[in-house]
Amino acid sequence: MSKLFPFLIAAALTGTCSREIPYPVERFNTPAGEEVSVAMIHHGSIAFSYKGYNIQIDPVAKMGDTELDYSCFPKADLILVTHEHGDHLDPAAIDLLSKDGTRLLLNPSSQAKIGRGEAVSIGDTLCVGPVGVIAVPAYNISEDHLQFHPKGRDNGYILDFDGLRVYVSGDTEDIDEMAGFGPLDVAFLSTNQPYTMTTTQCIEAAMTLQPRILIPYHLSDTDMQEIKNVLDTNDSGIDVRLFEELR
Repeated sequence: MSKLFPFLIAAALTGTCSREIPYPVERFNTPAGEEVSVAMIHHGSIAFSYKGYNIQIDPVAKMGDTELDYSCFPKADLILVTHEHGDHLDPAAIDLLSKDGTRLLLNPSSQAKIGRGEAVSIGDTLCVGPVGVIAVPAYNISEDHLQFHPKGRDNGYILDFDGLRVYVSGDTEDIDEMAGFGPLDVAFLSTNQPYTMTTTQCIEAAMTLQPRILIPYHLSDTDMQEIKNVLDTNDSGIDVRLFEELR
């Protein structure tokens, strides 16, 4: 691939960037042919741009020794936070990406923790700018993991870009509620143990959700290739896309 090509994609995402975004960018089309761009930043952090409207999900400026570069992104119109853990809720990153008019939507415990933004509870449906947002459950179901993400506390989000529906799972296992989340075009499924799904759970969740495109994320040392191999071998019809940046 030409070195110029990713720069052009990045410039389309940011609008104001004078240098290349140091993260992969995928592009999807709505039923009307409008483009939705998604930057794969790191772990649970991703960014969307649609019709000049910029969304950051779980932005985190530093994870361990990894420093993440948000300087090339425009200020966010919307920031979504799934839950209160430090690899998802980072007030410094929120400050860096905020401007006058930025809407910060968080699950209730995160809103209580930092004392700002708007609490969004499971089941809430909002229209924010050009995007529909539905808060859905995210929790552990394995008996020895229930303390990590208890039922009823944390959010996943389904984003509706004029008919292009994208599910961002947050930290969850393959919960029963997923059967009611479709139809989906793109699904970001968290896959690392002991905190979220095993590769087997991710595969089962994908078969339940039946997205056109699956992007495993929040990965740590997960064997992503296993997920793709199983779904491809079983002719699932799901396009599995893998990004090392999402470890």
